[in-house]
Amino acid sequence: MRLTRFLSSFRFAAQGIGTSLKREQNMQVHLFSAVIVAIAGIWTGLDQMEWMLVIILIGGMFALELINSALERTVDLVTEERHPLAKQAKDMAAGAVLVFAVTSAIIGLLIFLPKWF
Repeated sequence: MRLTRFLSSFRFAAQGIGTSLKREQNMQVHLFSAVIVAIAGIWTGLDQMEWMLVIILIGGMFALELINSALERTVDLVTEERHPLAKQAKDMAAGAVLVFAVTSAIIGLLIFLPKWF
């Protein structure tokens, strides 16, 4: 029984990721970007530490986008009216994704540009 519940948690998590990839345009953009970065990393010949940073950034971006999408859906479930607090919650979550995306891009530039130039 415990093993079944444990394994079900992985199935539910995979369904959440799948739903996000199917229905969230931003998640699709992040996936496309991750593929491009991975190809660039292979082409550039990143070392182990650089790969670890890139993988952490990609995983963090996916995780944060999943949290943002879950928060948006939760707010939409709680209220259908346009409420200033609902807007603020959604905007703050989107802002968190933007901060991490910009930070990731800067770190990516710090990793890749010296190797290219």
